[in-house]
Amino acid sequence: MKITKNFSKSEFDSKDGAIMPGEVLNNLKKFAAATLQPLRDEVGALIVNSGYRSPSHNASEGGASRSYHLYDRAGVGAADVRSPHHTPKELYAIAKRKMDAGEIPKGGLKAYRTFLHIDNRGHFATW
Repeated sequence: MKITKNFSKSEFDSKDGAIMPGEVLNNLKKFAAATLQPLRDEVGALIVNSGYRSPSHNASEGGASRSYHLYDRAGVGAADVRSPHHTPKELYAIAKRKMDAGEIPKGGLKAYRTFLHIDNRGHFATW
């Protein structure tokens, strides 16, 4: 199932095989359309390492109990993404510029060694 012109729901499914609840799917659609698709339009390609995590999968990954990967707040989501064309630091800079320009919602950004975490929590955060 396509959720934006370049993203499919299956890219965001929990890695433990848990069924994605309907409310989570609605949040995913909003997050992907407002945050990830505009970033993807600029960088050319984004590969989703992790999107939605079921509560049990999130716990097994050592995720925070209120992780944005749980998609349990209206319209809020998170993804860990990578690009074949950009380093995580380059993705961070592009996403931050787009947040500052109001082109994507403000949220959390963290460039890890192999991927970028991005979410749309409503205010800029990094750690």
